[in-house]
Amino acid sequence: MGLSWQQGPLSTGAVGRFLVPEPLPKRLLYVERLRRRMRVRFGGTWVADSENVLLLFEPARYPVAYFPEADIAPGVLERAEQITQHADLGPTSWYSVRAGAEHVAARGAWQHTDLPAYAIDLQGRIAFAWRAMDAFYEEDERIVGHAADPYHRIDIRQASRSLVVRHGDRVVADTKRPLVLYESGFAPRWYVPRENIDEAALAPVKLQTFCPYKGLCSYFSIGDARQAAWSYPDPYLEVRRIANLVSFEPDVVTVHLGGVQLHLEPGQSVVPHGPDRNLDVEEFARA
Repeated sequence: MGLSWQQGPLSTGAVGRFLVPEPLPKRLLYVERLRRRMRVRFGGTWVADSENVLLLFEPARYPVAYFPEADIAPGVLERAEQITQHADLGPTSWYSVRAGAEHVAARGAWQHTDLPAYAIDLQGRIAFAWRAMDAFYEEDERIVGHAADPYHRIDIRQASRSLVVRHGDRVVADTKRPLVLYESGFAPRWYVPRENIDEAALAPVKLQTFCPYKGLCSYFSIGDARQAAWSYPDPYLEVRRIANLVSFEPDVVTVHLGGVQLHLEPGQSVVPHGPDRNLDVEEFARA
């Protein structure tokens, strides 16, 4: 999922490999200028505003935005006593973030204070804890969940292959016009138009999750197959083609594509790690 997460090239479960004569280090960190204006809001005020943000990519983590100290509002950072040790970047000092007397986020920001020479790019930069702040923005649009990975890509293509979904003896979906969604780090996901689905088979469940790249997701059970399917009723504009279509989990129900049964590929389960987990739906709806 992007450069360093899920099965990306810098992740611990990379699906590909580098063609080099010597083994690479087990942990590769990568830093790159975001080249977008990013702002941080807390306690009703802008606490950071920069066009010179660096993104740090660390194996098995989402990218983290680091702001120059000069682009942080005066007086919002209060150094805490706590110091931790980063495995690659050395001592890390923590800050409380303050916006007036009533708004204080303990451990709301951090800074690496004794960087090794190879990581000097992060010198004098501050990162904010995503969940501790009210919101992060690129220009005037809120970015929900975590910093957007510029190497995360989604492509949607029309297909004309036969796709049949069954649960037991019941045919749940049968189409020759599925859409296939290709997303960085994931195997293709196949989406079926509603007119090609036995709607009576879909039982909505209360669970809702969100994807920072696609939007709010709803789920369905099919008989005793829990959370066997999902749909994005109102996805982001960039992926509007999958709006209200349904995709089926091939390890929960039986999915055949062109007569060949699909199986969930290794490493495709969403790992419950990262600052976007446990974000409530109400907060997402305010984005």
